[in-house]
Amino acid sequence: MAPSSTGIKALQLNLEVRGNPFVIHPTVLWDDQDVILVDTGIPGQLETIRDAFQEAQVPFEKLTKIIITHQDMDHIGSLPELVQAFGDQVQVLAHEVAVPYLAGEEPLVKSKKLAPPVKVDVVLHDGDVLPYAGGIQVVFTPGHSPDHISLYHIPSKTLVTGDALTADNGVLQSFNPVHTPDPATALQSIAKFRALELNTVIAFHGGVCTENLQERLQAIVEAPQIKNQ
Repeated sequence: MAPSSTGIKALQLNLEVRGNPFVIHPTVLWDDQDVILVDTGIPGQLETIRDAFQEAQVPFEKLTKIIITHQDMDHIGSLPELVQAFGDQVQVLAHEVAVPYLAGEEPLVKSKKLAPPVKVDVVLHDGDVLPYAGGIQVVFTPGHSPDHISLYHIPSKTLVTGDALTADNGVLQSFNPVHTPDPATALQSIAKFRALELNTVIAFHGGVCTENLQERLQAIVEAPQIKNQ
């Protein structure tokens, strides 16, 4: 098991998409009862995720929950495979807006395709505090997608941003405008982070940031926005 009975760690999956390197950072949290994965990467990554758990010294076979930050395929792609592998041992948690997308009832916003259906066992709402790993607060952060959530791990003061923010060499950055259809709402979502006491931020694209977090948030929120052409 990981060094402490309660904790959080960023994983790193080194993937390839259409011949190009594609690095993502799902997050794992744990306590004495639960091991929780946040986001699952693109389809077909069960063994890659297993290897990442092993590297992080967290027992993959004890996985009990998967939290989905939003419906994009690089976050939900391996979810059906994981659910099939673990069966009733694993619960799926996602925001209420995400439920019909994950169930395959509504086309995904960006690909316009139906996702392979997965049942959401626990429906999340803004402000929920999940009683796992010492406490995880749900922060509803739409803009990048209508169902997007971020997660604040209270004991470690760590923010798991999904795609609400990105990172580059340890420096916190704004969302990717190419993949964010509602940038005005996305900025309002980022502004909510300023109320949190932050020691660490984990961006799905870019990884871990620990320096000048509030200063970077302020700069991102106040930066002049370039209109999409």
